[in-house]
Amino acid sequence: MKAITQDTYGSADVLRLRDMEQPTPGDHEVVVKVEAAGIARGVIHVMTGEPYLMRIMGFGVRKPKSPVLGQDVAGTITATGPGVTRLKVGDEVFGISRGSFAEYAVAPEDKLTHKPENLTFTQAAVVPISGLTALRALDAAGVKAGSDVLVIGASGGVGTYAVQVAVALGATVTGVASAAKADLVTSLGAHRVIDYTSEDFADGSHRYDAVIDTGGMTSVARLRRALQATGTLVIVGGEGGSKWSPGLGRQLKAAVISPFVSQRLTSILNKEHYNGLDRLAELAIEGQVVPAIERTYPLADVSDAIRHLEAGKVRGQIVIVP
Repeated sequence: MKAITQDTYGSADVLRLRDMEQPTPGDHEVVVKVEAAGIARGVIHVMTGEPYLMRIMGFGVRKPKSPVLGQDVAGTITATGPGVTRLKVGDEVFGISRGSFAEYAVAPEDKLTHKPENLTFTQAAVVPISGLTALRALDAAGVKAGSDVLVIGASGGVGTYAVQVAVALGATVTGVASAAKADLVTSLGAHRVIDYTSEDFADGSHRYDAVIDTGGMTSVARLRRALQATGTLVIVGGEGGSKWSPGLGRQLKAAVISPFVSQRLTSILNKEHYNGLDRLAELAIEGQVVPAIERTYPLADVSDAIRHLEAGKVRGQIVIVP
């Protein structure tokens, strides 16, 4: 099969399209013929090996432990390993795999579920990681019918799902994005869009029941100014860390402050399991979650796709189609 591989950490320049053996499934694993693969920002960290703490945590100290990039996947199962019971050969699935930037990828059975019939493979491929992260953030915030929610980074991968799922739950959603992407956020169901280049969402003129900050660098103090006295802040990721450690300063500060204030300040780690994927699939079937895709790239152009993502100009998400 053909796959995008890397022998060393670095920029998108280290990626190569190569021929390699098709993977075989282990216990409780399946092989998926990749019809489409999504790109989440985490791919950039795996590619560069930064922050360095990732290498110590199992990604490979001197070079990548897994030579093939990519996690988000949608495709058809071609082989199953011992112990697989939920899925079978021929099933159309989506979820999280190892090495999805290839023609075939291996995935644990419990990280896949059946693809909704009303989603194309291209659409389904961008749902897993970003969709699960948004779902977990909204659950942590206790968003429900009638909630007033602010989503910071509403035009990004996680943000586009946070807006749609919150609206599906019955919340009123305000999105923070650039003016160039305001129409996208509105089309997802946001009641209002704040252009962060000209407006201050934390000026105190409006306070929200929940603030979902999807990977920004806004200080905890400023985020709190956008919250109701008993509101909940959920911090999702962060891009402000050093090369050695992830940007967890805001999460740690929120955890320290939270017990001493009336507001609830928290952060999340994603949970990769088919239970969450099933919830997202149901929302997709009902038409309440529709992936926002800017464009697709062929497998040979993964480097260009990653550079485009790094530039921060993507409206929604981008997809690799082998």
